[in-house]
Amino acid sequence: MTIEKKREGNRLILAVSGRLDTMTTPELENVIKENLDGLEELVLDFENLEYISSAGLRVVLGTRKAMGDGKFSVRNLCSDVREIFDITGFSDIITIE
Repeated sequence: MTIEKKREGNRLILAVSGRLDTMTTPELENVIKENLDGLEELVLDFENLEYISSAGLRVVLGTRKAMGDGKFSVRNLCSDVREIFDITGFSDIITIE
């Protein structure tokens, strides 16, 4: 997994590629925690994400909660990842662009 950061003032875009699973979620969690202070908007760009496990979904949900009143969204889901979001009900609680 690789993570590219793009910060624009109080907005952060994290482009995540590869696989988001038990082995890689700690890295994403750390990047998110290190960048939460003063953040008003966080976007997870999953354009190049091939797979997400339940551990990855936990990070997405935890991030949504950590953002509190801030804006949080995910975007550019491939069909396989989108299907996982739909089946688990994440499509109903997470803003998908």
